[in-house]
Amino acid sequence: MRPFQFHSPQSASEAVSQHKQNKKTHYLGGGTNLLDLMKEDVERPDHIVEVADLPFKEIQKNASGGLSLGAMVSNTHTANNPLVKENYPLLSMAILAAATEQIRNMATNGGNLLQRTRCPYFYETSMPCNKREPGTGCGALNGINSKHAIFGWSESCVATHPSDMSVALAALDATVTVQNQEGKTRTIPFSEFHRLPGDQPEKDTNLNTGELITAIDLPKSAYPKHYYYLKVRERSSYAFALVSAAVGLQIENNTITKAGLALGKVAHKPWKLDKVEKFLIGKKATKETFEAAADLALQDAKPLDQNEYKIELAKKTLVRALLQATSRS
Repeated sequence: MRPFQFHSPQSASEAVSQHKQNKKTHYLGGGTNLLDLMKEDVERPDHIVEVADLPFKEIQKNASGGLSLGAMVSNTHTANNPLVKENYPLLSMAILAAATEQIRNMATNGGNLLQRTRCPYFYETSMPCNKREPGTGCGALNGINSKHAIFGWSESCVATHPSDMSVALAALDATVTVQNQEGKTRTIPFSEFHRLPGDQPEKDTNLNTGELITAIDLPKSAYPKHYYYLKVRERSSYAFALVSAAVGLQIENNTITKAGLALGKVAHKPWKLDKVEKFLIGKKATKETFEAAADLALQDAKPLDQNEYKIELAKKTLVRALLQATSRS
């Protein structure tokens, strides 16, 4: 591991101020991703600002009638919080599907959103990767790309976002609050927090330099009864998804009145299914409706050489998740 400076501020203002002192600064929360990347020599920060001890460690009701999740609350605490379990069981289910209990104990909510892709070309420093070293090319574009994107990819990058928690947050229409280097805060809709690669795949989010995540806000609970997070992976524990689906439904007299849907591991960001959500409203909650919804969800998919299977897999995953959500009461 390369040498670096280390600071442990006591406030958000102090943290963002210290971030300004060096362009190659990283915030450190639980460290479950960053430290691995530093050991692999993928990330080479000159300056680490530890934010894990900042006072954003509460889960409390917010002004909109929803919940505010502190950025430094651990994933384990969030998933098991009584208010989250009662009102946002989809989020709890998605978090508990991720990683191991030990990692969830360390990982923070803010850090979960910022974890980087698991594309093997990103991790292998001898291979070209525009995300790791802009301008070197994308090794996966014409290489081993069976687990890569089928939506929104570019010639510069075909990587996918790994977070399970983020897929649920997209379905739940969360927002992210950040503090900038001028001491001001701004709120970012979750659908705009992560970005597609375009010609700058090194940027995973629309955060500006030095902005610090302080909270994730959830709107008033919409799907406490009918929900499901389905993660399809190659083994039953400690594996990233091939495809995942986060589903929330409101159903009255077997008719869908509201829907929140997102797919994971199909794009550079959680893939919100706005068009499918609108399609489902007013429809009967039947397998036939869900199969039509899945066809609509995947109609614009653009597979690479080795991942065409993901289209059919994503359809079946979404249908199964919708059926599971319907069966809950």
